[in-house]
Amino acid sequence: MARTAADITEHRQPVHQKSIKCGLAGIVLVLIGLLASIGLGAIWIPPSVVWESFVSFQGGQIEHQLIREVRLPRALTGALIGAALAVAGTIMQGITRNPLADPSIIGITHGAGLAIAIALAFLSGGSYWVLLIWSFAGSAAGALLVLSFSMLSKERISPVTLTLAGAALSTLFSALSTGIALYFQTAQDLSFWFAGGLSGTHWRHVYILLPTVFLGLLLSLWISRSLTILALGEEVAAGLGQSQQKVRWIGLAAVILLSGAAVSIAGAIGFIGLVVPHMVRLLIGSDYRWLIPLSAIAGALLLIAADIGARMINPPFETPVSAVTALIGVPFFLYLSRRKRGYM
Repeated sequence: MARTAADITEHRQPVHQKSIKCGLAGIVLVLIGLLASIGLGAIWIPPSVVWESFVSFQGGQIEHQLIREVRLPRALTGALIGAALAVAGTIMQGITRNPLADPSIIGITHGAGLAIAIALAFLSGGSYWVLLIWSFAGSAAGALLVLSFSMLSKERISPVTLTLAGAALSTLFSALSTGIALYFQTAQDLSFWFAGGLSGTHWRHVYILLPTVFLGLLLSLWISRSLTILALGEEVAAGLGQSQQKVRWIGLAAVILLSGAAVSIAGAIGFIGLVVPHMVRLLIGSDYRWLIPLSAIAGALLLIAADIGARMINPPFETPVSAVTALIGVPFFLYLSRRKRGYM
């Protein structure tokens, strides 16, 4: 029997209500996580002091200075990077229709790693900004090189060729960066970058991430409805007049912006772009109009929690954030792999 518009609306209403409730709950949890990230660390700061630093900042107090100049920008940077990586992973899984896709699949992570290895080897006196620019340039160059090889296929930017080209070139980038680091004896510095982390982040990183993440989210939301249609299958999408190549190009531009900025600042932080989209799908389904913003919230919450754990496991030393995200992501991914039902 054909479904009427009223039936469809009635079916969608609970999904929308659930998505809104999940979004509001996620925002509250992110705010709580930000406050916890500001207070917790090698030096514990009471909530009353955290509140005082916002309402009546006193530059002479060490705790207020620590909150304003270190803890707060670090927490905001973690939230923005977590959101960027999660949305980038969501877009990659949508445009490739591959549940194992994440930003590294198009060479962004390993392209940035190769650029950092070159910069460490030949620009030993380079400033932080030089390394940041090289990292972002390497991310974009790696992605563009993968896209160039993918376009040699007759189908042009098809999910299969994109995945294969990304895997092959990422392996090449990784081997080259390792060889350069060993030859020029910069392996320790490169390993520190690959470990990923938020130590040393400042307000300048927040200022870089805010416009970049905002633009990437706008591009992602622009194609969200098209990604939902594409998830139904390429034949269905073509039958509905969907321009698949246009959607993929816009999506890839968003992924390069989001993950390129995140990787250049925090290094290689794994599993967020891979597991967060699946976590959100378990809650609200595969409507990308809700999946993208809720993935941003969940990614921000996950990286904030991972950063708190990285500081608390072995104080005053920091555990690499990527190790903490792996501890969270691997068990969930193993659980997900045992499920028979697909989420794409």
